[in-house]
Amino acid sequence: MKILMVLTSHSEMGNTGHKTGFWLEEFTAPYYAFRDAGAEVTLASPAGGQPPVDPNSEADDAQTETTRRFQTDEDAKTALATTQKLSEVSIDGFDAVFYPGGHGPLWDLAEDADSIRLIENAASQDKVVGAVCHAPGVFRHVKGANGEPLVKGREVTGFTNTEEEAVGLSGVVPFLVEDMLEANGADYRCGDDWSSFVVRDGRLVTGQNPASSEETAKAVLNTLKQ
Repeated sequence: MKILMVLTSHSEMGNTGHKTGFWLEEFTAPYYAFRDAGAEVTLASPAGGQPPVDPNSEADDAQTETTRRFQTDEDAKTALATTQKLSEVSIDGFDAVFYPGGHGPLWDLAEDADSIRLIENAASQDKVVGAVCHAPGVFRHVKGANGEPLVKGREVTGFTNTEEEAVGLSGVVPFLVEDMLEANGADYRCGDDWSSFVVRDGRLVTGQNPASSEETAKAVLNTLKQ
């Protein structure tokens, strides 16, 4: 199995002066789930090189078994520091693409032409497409083969409006993931706030929040095996 993971290159939380990026655990949990399953993992980002980590995800209370594992894994750190430039990556040769969350993707990947094209190509080739938490925001402008939004009529999940409200960023983010998915015609589903919740619709796999990251990755792996 060959899996492409695409991370954000965006580090600014709107014009608040606060930093954002990708959520560390939403990268590390899927990364190790894929690696431990024997998958070959390639990392990419719009700018290439080291993607910005949301500093809140590096706080002591945000650490998990996989984030601690990452801190002592020099090979993984090197891979993260040297992500490939997204414009130079093709979905050809990969079995799946996976997007970790964090608020960063709402600003760059949701609008990135290379990311949009990558997902559209992946879907047209029946590859597995996975995204967790804020990362389903990357589907904002993605179209299916019929020219309609990729998520239209499909069961998906992502960070809820109430979760965004709870972290006080509803008025800061460029759009709310839940609202965008519903506006694009998705059959939006969610579980309790902050609990693990994963939806699979065909080859499209989405997770609701940070607690869902490992289960989302496992669902991607299970889909690949079918």
